[in-house]
Amino acid sequence: MGATLCDMKYALISLLLATPALADCPPAPNIIDAESALFDRIREAPNEMAARPLSNELWALWTLAPDAQAQELLERGMRARGSYNYLEARDAFDRLTEYCPEYAEGFNQRAFVNFLTQNFTAALVDLDRAIELSPRHVGAISGKALTLIGLGREEEAQEVLREAVGLNPWLSERHLLKEPDGEDL
Repeated sequence: MGATLCDMKYALISLLLATPALADCPPAPNIIDAESALFDRIREAPNEMAARPLSNELWALWTLAPDAQAQELLERGMRARGSYNYLEARDAFDRLTEYCPEYAEGFNQRAFVNFLTQNFTAALVDLDRAIELSPRHVGAISGKALTLIGLGREEEAQEVLREAVGLNPWLSERHLLKEPDGEDL
């Protein structure tokens, strides 16, 4: 209540100095061909163990940020999330999505933080944006299915999960699929 104009200026200057200036984000790397080749190899894999390293290669593609600034924000957010520091993770992913609004993984990672904190509505918005930017992002698609389950939208979740399993038949979430009458597959 007793903050002076000088105090507010100091706070603003401190905030600006603590926040690195971000230039324009370059386009995300074009991973379509590499992604397609990996999906083909995943569908040909004889079992889940053979498909797992290929799925990891997909994640390596999706987490290849447009530039060093974006990569640092992505990695900072992922480290913070891994340490259960969801506020710092959210901040990093907010900055990343603001800086690189055409980079799907920023939205996917922020959605994951929202999912972990059970903010399913916010997660769903980010997942939809990630999928819009990267339509075959199985992580975002399966994350959307899990988020819809969290929202109690089971029928819609099953449709989305079937889409994800159509891309990657070895997806770990495949065990959540149910027969149309509600029975587990």
